[in-house]
Amino acid sequence: MNDLEEVAGLLAKREPSEEVVARSRSRLQHRTRDHRTLGHRMRSRGRVRWFMPGLALVAAGAAAAVVIATGAVTNGGAPAHVVAVAPVSGKEVLLMAAVSAERTPPSSGTYWHVTAKWSDSEIPPMESWTSRDGKRWTRNEPGDTPGTVVPASISLRLKGADVSFDDLEKLPTDPEALKAWIVQRKGNPDDMSTSEIQGDPTLTLLALITELPTPAEVRSAAFRALAATSGVENTGAVEGGQALRIPDPDDPDSWIQMVVDPETARVVRTNLFLTGNGSSGHTDGYIAVTTDWTDELPATPKGRP
Repeated sequence: MNDLEEVAGLLAKREPSEEVVARSRSRLQHRTRDHRTLGHRMRSRGRVRWFMPGLALVAAGAAAAVVIATGAVTNGGAPAHVVAVAPVSGKEVLLMAAVSAERTPPSSGTYWHVTAKWSDSEIPPMESWTSRDGKRWTRNEPGDTPGTVVPASISLRLKGADVSFDDLEKLPTDPEALKAWIVQRKGNPDDMSTSEIQGDPTLTLLALITELPTPAEVRSAAFRALAATSGVENTGAVEGGQALRIPDPDDPDSWIQMVVDPETARVVRTNLFLTGNGSSGHTDGYIAVTTDWTDELPATPKGRP
């Protein structure tokens, strides 16, 4: 059995052995790489979308590697370990993230809190807080008064239609069934990209693993479905995880780039940020994304709910 089959085999088990999980995870080694960005402008494509040009993160050197010991001999006659490197594919990274997602313990809180920080430090972080009944508050999203927490007019959305916490809980946990559900889902064409209208599940799957409060087993299915996407590549180990790129279904000449931490099953940075209200932000650099549950909501102009 090769390493990919070993990782894939984990997906069929609720409780894979710690030894197998550790052996698979040891294949991913983290390296730090710098990146920088330039100014920003706006653009629209299908759904509401913002664009900020910059310089994309580039992974110097080889991709993430597996270290293999061999029986070479040093000049003094003592055995030495020579390391050979084998690339870790984008598919393998996503499969490992799927395993981690499925094993993530449930968490709780009053509000699902999302923060998105652009690589341009002059752009303030965007934040949102969503309660389980669908009420939502935002700060620094397009149209908001800068620095002010305001009630949002649109709650959570997925593929051009409203989606509730209960809806997310009921999504299929099998990757093929999840993709079929996405294809069949109906939404407002004005709030979807061309690929979504045509039934391509890529952007919807990315939304499920990036910002939405998706339950663990559904997140795992989304990672597995993305792992089966044609053209997924791993460009190397970077700070925080593995730098992956996926063909943009709306632009054959472009890539969706993201840094995935396979240990936590989180998208920590991305150049295409799909927000919970259905809009998206795009940059040539990166947008750092953090998600968590909180019991605190910053004061709004009308006070806390």
